[in-house]
Amino acid sequence: MISPNILLGAYSIGYFPMAEGDSNISWYSPDPRTIIPLDSYNIPRSTKQLIRKRSFRIELDTTYEEVMRGCASREETWINEEIIASYVELHRLGYAHSVEAYDAEGLAGGLYGVAIGAAFFGESMFSFRSGASKVALAFLLEHLSSHGFRLLDTQYMTPHLKMFGATEIPRNTYIEMLRAALDSPPRFV
Repeated sequence: MISPNILLGAYSIGYFPMAEGDSNISWYSPDPRTIIPLDSYNIPRSTKQLIRKRSFRIELDTTYEEVMRGCASREETWINEEIIASYVELHRLGYAHSVEAYDAEGLAGGLYGVAIGAAFFGESMFSFRSGASKVALAFLLEHLSSHGFRLLDTQYMTPHLKMFGATEIPRNTYIEMLRAALDSPPRFV
């Protein structure tokens, strides 16, 4: 397991871990870095429709490890057992959080990440049913915005994140934003 102090220290200077296979952990701090600005994000029309239809019930932190395992359940993953154990410990300590989307069949999708100060580091998302992770992300954006968060780090750009207003910024700009966000008190829940 990666110790909580090492993980929190790495996040606070712009690094995050990814597993390569079952035993190797590498550390990354990409340039450019992808963020979703919390003052100008976009909720896609199709996601707004799912929200209006109440297609999914959203919960926070109810099945954290199950969400991590959902994120890891793909052909290629950077989430191994060491990563799961490390982040479950961060969750136990109050730093790691999950957003879960449920439907009549159970857990339909979700996401997880780490909150330090007014920064949230989005780690991974998954959907067992269409649109579930998008509704979870929309909830997260509203939640972070309403709780005074200043930074949503999504690490790398994807087409999915771009629909929500994700943008790439230079690493040095990211580090400045990170420092400012870390100086603010924690407010996730």
